[in-house]
Amino acid sequence: QVQLVESGGGQVQPGGSMRLSCTASGFTLDNYAIGWFRQVPGKEREGVACIGTRNTNTYYADSEKGRFTISRDNAKNTAYLQMNSLKPEDTAVYYCALGPSGSSCRYPHDYHYWGQGTQVTVSS
Repeated sequence: QVQLVESGGGQVQPGGSMRLSCTASGFTLDNYAIGWFRQVPGKEREGVACIGTRNTNTYYADSEKGRFTISRDNAKNTAYLQMNSLKPEDTAVYYCALGPSGSSCRYPHDYHYWGQGTQVTVSS
């Protein structure tokens, strides 16, 4: 069964940290570009961090540079999004997604497989 499962969401205070995980089954993660996207009600889904196959071409949205880090552990078939210095505006549902080589963080439709999403709330 082909599946992506996100975990690690929840509530955190401003300035705090959180790590999201995305575990793949039915895929070999190293063969895919990985993207982390987020969405709030009434807005389009936006890419926050993406990495190409074999860890090439890492991309971060401007507002996430220096705060978020995307990585993958091929042995565990799991991708991660480490989020530091979180702000209230980071509050959203976060999704991981897989796409073919060359997929762009700017175009969510490049990514073909999506997880169910995990809620991240940054609030005091």
